[in-house]
Amino acid sequence: MNNFKQKKISSVQLEEGQKIPLTIKRLGINGEGIGYFKHKIVFVTGALPNEVVVAKVTKVLPKYATAEIHRIRRTSSDRVSPRDVYQVGGIELEHLAYPQQLNFKRDLVKQALEKYRPQGFKKYQILSTVGMKNPYFYRNKAQFQVREKGGKIIAGLYRRGTHEVIDLPDFSTQGLLTMKVVRQVCHLIEKLGIPAYNEKNNSGIIKTLIVRESFSTRQVQLTIVTNSAKLIHQTALIQEIHQTLPEVVSIFQNVNPGRQSLVWGEKTKILFGQEKITEQLGTKKYNLSVRAFFQLNPQQTAKMYQIVADALALKPTDHLLDAYCGVGTIGIFLADQVNSVRGMDTIPEAINDAKENASINNCSNTEYVCGTAEDVLPLWLHQGFHPDAAIVDPPRVGLDQRLLEALLQSKPQRLVYISCNPSTLARDLVKLARIYQINYLLPVDMFPQTPRAEVVVKLTLK
Repeated sequence: MNNFKQKKISSVQLEEGQKIPLTIKRLGINGEGIGYFKHKIVFVTGALPNEVVVAKVTKVLPKYATAEIHRIRRTSSDRVSPRDVYQVGGIELEHLAYPQQLNFKRDLVKQALEKYRPQGFKKYQILSTVGMKNPYFYRNKAQFQVREKGGKIIAGLYRRGTHEVIDLPDFSTQGLLTMKVVRQVCHLIEKLGIPAYNEKNNSGIIKTLIVRESFSTRQVQLTIVTNSAKLIHQTALIQEIHQTLPEVVSIFQNVNPGRQSLVWGEKTKILFGQEKITEQLGTKKYNLSVRAFFQLNPQQTAKMYQIVADALALKPTDHLLDAYCGVGTIGIFLADQVNSVRGMDTIPEAINDAKENASINNCSNTEYVCGTAEDVLPLWLHQGFHPDAAIVDPPRVGLDQRLLEALLQSKPQRLVYISCNPSTLARDLVKLARIYQINYLLPVDMFPQTPRAEVVVKLTLK
């Protein structure tokens, strides 16, 4: 942007609370409508492309402003009535018709490629987003804050941009069993008079309920996050949960004292039941410890793993690398198709789970070690390991640059990159495209009603 245009934008006078007319041009990466007021970009929560709105300004910054809808003058034909009316995260696109959500997620990939411009990007094949037949009730895990309001115990998520907890008696993206457990545990906390956390005073006991359900076994894992090690009426609470919620097969307490931005504290202990629950994808079973990462949408995960298998076209002689392996889900899913699987992760509990999961699925051709991919892979290469095929499934920050260099050095013939962030994916493809052909990019809608998507990229060595 040239200096003249920057000065022009900076000179635009806007004030908080001001009402302005806007025509919405497109959606931003977080699902907000984007319009321009005298050349200044304005992000409008809840607005859709082609809508004409009167927007109320909520924040003014030098290069942009944020706003909320005051009135819609012209409504998009793609606008639908949302099932949920809460001002919380996780449902940012619920007012957009589902086919258009899928188109938006494909367009996000296209925008990211145009920004970073990896070699040959204009010719990349971006396939249609793989959606869900029923894009609701898909999440297998909830982390709900617990508070007291008007003498009642509530549990839910923070109102957008605040630390005010919004009670969620129902939530359409969450598994029904998870919501049943949350509501009943809140009732029991209230019944037993256990104090909920008060953030303002840094007092009270119960801060958060973390519930994970298995869609295949219907088992539930409950973690009660507390402000102190002492949980009063602990025995009575456990007995009541056991009697009224037989699906809850394990109860943990995690201690996270004080005003923390992180949900989890360092200390976790089991209060009741078994240490792990079992989930199943295809024919493979996975035991999940309380802190283990597992995809939040098991139905779409099974689809995505089959997409990965098709992309890799594995052979019985192949040696497969599974970087960022977690609890071993994808490597174990594919282990029957290859000679060997090697994976690494930085979380010791995840590696222990991966080894156990390999054992219960009779996968004797797997090896899992604790360490960063960028440290472990060069060591393995030095020891003579050369992967024929590789899977990388990094966090939102994308590939570590040392791992990227190690991949470029080892040159597996076939590579699949699973991305949860189109922007860092496009950045990493700048280097990968130098030696790899980008066969296609396939978005998978793992998080319906939100602007988030996974992208599966098939790459083959040039």
